[in-house]
Amino acid sequence: MDRREAILDAAADLLAREGRDAVSTRAVCKAAGVQAPILYRLFGDKQGLLDAVASRGLMSYLAEKRGITPSGDPVEDLRHGWDLHIGFGLAEPALYSLIFGSPRPGGEPEGAKQAAEILAGLVHRVALAGRLRVPEQRAARVIHSAGRGTTLALITSPEAERDMDAARIVREAVIRAVTDPAPTGSTRTGDDVVAGAITLKAALGDLKVLSPSESRLLGDWLDRIIDG
Repeated sequence: MDRREAILDAAADLLAREGRDAVSTRAVCKAAGVQAPILYRLFGDKQGLLDAVASRGLMSYLAEKRGITPSGDPVEDLRHGWDLHIGFGLAEPALYSLIFGSPRPGGEPEGAKQAAEILAGLVHRVALAGRLRVPEQRAARVIHSAGRGTTLALITSPEAERDMDAARIVREAVIRAVTDPAPTGSTRTGDDVVAGAITLKAALGDLKVLSPSESRLLGDWLDRIIDG
């Protein structure tokens, strides 16, 4: 095993057993059998080490999320993605709290950025299906914020007292807030027009009949319709 992996293993073990405060550079170096200069050369500082632990810990979760086979219903896939997020947090509470429990401006671990990209992809599919009622970025922010808050609330509750029904209520409330039900009739409302504008905006990048300047102009018009 190389020194980098040994340091990451030691830090991850301390985090899981004793929490974030136990992950000092001194303790990690002792557990990994390395000198402090090696840790600083590889990771820069303690925060760099914690970010590397967080990103490595997210990899298996991200692989599972990337491996989701689309069901044909993008809203159901969004729901499944939410459940995976909650499940990851409850399975790895110390790691999840490290990643999402202490936010700092501009300091998001690389793994968290990749998770956000996967969520954005799920939301984009909902938009392409004509079932998104708010702009894509806003929908992704709402879902991410609600999912993170729900997961942290569950983590802080004693396991015997965790209210998973409450978590499902939050999930469904968020999904209802940002998506439309599958169409059942032909009567069109103002909300349908906005949803159509969101759908077209999502597909703009795939339209080859418009020049770049025309795409930008159409995008501006669609934003005006979406923002009302």
